[in-house]
Amino acid sequence: MEDTYGFIGFGLIGGSIAKAIKKAKPDCSIIAYQPDHNTIDSHIENSLLLAKKECIIQIITTSLEAFSCCDIIFLCAPVLSNIEYLEKLTTIVKPDCIITDVGSVKGNICNVASSLSVCKNFIGGHPMTGSEKTGYENAKEYLFENAFYILTPNIDTKPEFLTRLKQFVQSINAIPVILDAKEHDNIVAAISHVPHIIASSLVSMIKDNDDKNHTMLSLAAGGFKDITRIASSSPIMWQNICLTNKESIQTFLTLYKDTIDSFLQLLVPEKEKELLHFFENAKEYRDSIPASVNGILSKTYELYLDIIDESGAIALVASLLASHKISIKNIGIIHNREFQDGVLRIEFYDIIAMEQAIVLFQQHNYTIYER
Repeated sequence: MEDTYGFIGFGLIGGSIAKAIKKAKPDCSIIAYQPDHNTIDSHIENSLLLAKKECIIQIITTSLEAFSCCDIIFLCAPVLSNIEYLEKLTTIVKPDCIITDVGSVKGNICNVASSLSVCKNFIGGHPMTGSEKTGYENAKEYLFENAFYILTPNIDTKPEFLTRLKQFVQSINAIPVILDAKEHDNIVAAISHVPHIIASSLVSMIKDNDDKNHTMLSLAAGGFKDITRIASSSPIMWQNICLTNKESIQTFLTLYKDTIDSFLQLLVPEKEKELLHFFENAKEYRDSIPASVNGILSKTYELYLDIIDESGAIALVASLLASHKISIKNIGIIHNREFQDGVLRIEFYDIIAMEQAIVLFQQHNYTIYER
């Protein structure tokens, strides 16, 4: 008999997990929870209906009792809500059910789990991938391919449950990594939470200091957009993250502030060598990040292509790629001052496809920009 999976929360991550499950196990059953109609967002309700129409969800339920038959339950709501649902599931789940979450903070929910009767059933989870786009409509079955998927068992977790969840993670083509909950929270504060706060702060700095004609906004080009991309993520999610991982975030924000203060001391003529050394060290370390594995900020495989300003130019590029069986993930025209002429941005699923496209475009005398 195929497994039954339960989902509480069905946005980008929950929807992507469900799609990945259906790809790996087409005959499995997926149950999704729909909150009370008096409190549910119409967007959530529409997402669940769409997922059922697409045959990703088999059952939409308004009662948590329906999760009593589940083999694995995924808590995919905001961090604080996940804790509330975990407590409610305590008397519902069957003995061999695994409960896991997908939140970016593990300490709070793992501490709560350790005090509940389901402590042996719960394993914290954090798929380290995603997008600034939210909602089920942006969910992708391949979102977890080659992405790290952190698991944070507690001292009471049954070893066979951890083995089962590791095997599940591998079945959706992700890479399981076992960490202590506190260690996890420190790591993600440094490489995810603080960078998000910095990105949002940069956007706020521009907003607060722009002129009445919004000149800064209109001139913001690729570099600013790239470094602030994550500031477009869900505000509610990031509010929850900051409230539940405050201690680790404070630690690394303080370290970042110290780095900025040190950098300010280099902005004098006699410190030109130290200034160069600062950027050289940063470049060397940044370039050492592996390109083959997705992190919090997933590796993108993209190039920028000069196109002729005439009708059919984009169709010609797409046809050229299709004729050589090169799939693209995304395509669009860049509208900013970074490039003098019209430039087409093309994103690929992997580096092999991108390299094949580069050779192909060079053979047809296109001008290519790589970043």
